[in-house]
Amino acid sequence: MDSPPPLWCEVLRQLQSELSAFALEAWIHPLVVREEGDQLRLLAPSPFHKKRVESCFLTRIRDIAAGQTSRPVSVAVELLSQEPKPARDRHATPRTAAARPMGAKPTPRPRQPVLSHSFETFIVGRANSLAREASLALAQGRQSGVSPLLLVGPTGNGKSHLARAVITEAKQNGIERSRHASAESFTTELLSSIRSGETSGFKRRFREQCDLLVVEDVQFFQGKPATQLELFHTLEHLRGVGARIVMTGDRLPRDIPKLDRRLSSQMSSGLVVEVELPDAQLRRKLLIAKASAGGVRLPEPCLDRLVEAVRGSVRDLEGALIQLVATASLLKRPIDLALTEEALRKVVDPRSQSGGLGVNAVIHTVADFFGVSIEELSSRSRKRSVLVPRQLAMFLSRRYSNASLAEIGRALGRDHPAVRNAIQVVERAILERAPLRYQVEELASRIERGRVNFP
Repeated sequence: MDSPPPLWCEVLRQLQSELSAFALEAWIHPLVVREEGDQLRLLAPSPFHKKRVESCFLTRIRDIAAGQTSRPVSVAVELLSQEPKPARDRHATPRTAAARPMGAKPTPRPRQPVLSHSFETFIVGRANSLAREASLALAQGRQSGVSPLLLVGPTGNGKSHLARAVITEAKQNGIERSRHASAESFTTELLSSIRSGETSGFKRRFREQCDLLVVEDVQFFQGKPATQLELFHTLEHLRGVGARIVMTGDRLPRDIPKLDRRLSSQMSSGLVVEVELPDAQLRRKLLIAKASAGGVRLPEPCLDRLVEAVRGSVRDLEGALIQLVATASLLKRPIDLALTEEALRKVVDPRSQSGGLGVNAVIHTVADFFGVSIEELSSRSRKRSVLVPRQLAMFLSRRYSNASLAEIGRALGRDHPAVRNAIQVVERAILERAPLRYQVEELASRIERGRVNFP
């Protein structure tokens, strides 16, 4: 094993006098350190570990390093899995894989170490199991009907993880020529090629030299007709030669405004899978896995409290855990229920802590507040006097109950895409319309005080 750089030894010596043994053992010692010229690279074993070091220790490490040398030193935290690999022999013949139909058997490749964005590190539950299995099947070429695969759901719930895992898995199964692009980068690269007169190069990269295309955040193609046309022809070409396609977005193509009808149809022509917010069981599994990856032991009461309190996305859950662990380390306090409550107050909206309310309770509260009947809320009426209360009932049911989007929809005679759209409408409107904000705050207050009686 290589000896640590001398500069890091000095940094470590000072950190040992400032940090608790737990913090050193959990966060500092697992770092692999490289000193390259005027840069100190701290390689973390996982994304969670990387965020933890950046948020709580990086500033102090930089200060110590600056005090140990007369020359400026850059300190950066990176993922260990992203450390550059040795360059290939420039005389070696490049390896490529021809486009292969979905049913064809790929040549097996030796398994690589587990990467941060892999199927092995993806935590599975009811909300995402179909998305995970479909992505794996596409990556391994086991199922012809899944391409194009479109993963749809709220941000921060693992769509990007699965998209990158597909690339990793496909490469291990012999697919070398993959392209990964966000809607923004695809658009930028296309416009750049048009300005420079190099559109043939763009088409070659995304068509002839591509056996797997991954495009993320497709909702951002709205209102970009030229880019939509190019993407349409790109997808059409790739499907024709048997290449594999994965796309992600926060809504169904039919719900994306100003999206070309042909492109919308093509995006939905394979398998469309929705990734929902994690339920309580999945939240528990995620917290346990992320805490273990960071070397943290969560007492059972604290785990229960986090599962109950944080009902948003996977990203929200990770943020709450980081807040808790950072607070414990900085204050040199053990993780207990009191500290958990203290950390939650900084990251969780207290109005979402009602607990135990069902969808019916919320709907009755909204109906009473606006003076409309439950039957009106469940009707097909689009009158504003009914539409706004219905949207607020959906929005508040999501915040104050454990019900899924489908369950909320059934209570109001709607499907779950309609519920998701209503929630997004209210979230945007709250930022723009003060009167609506006041209504939401009053309704939240009534729900918290339990001002509702229903059968």
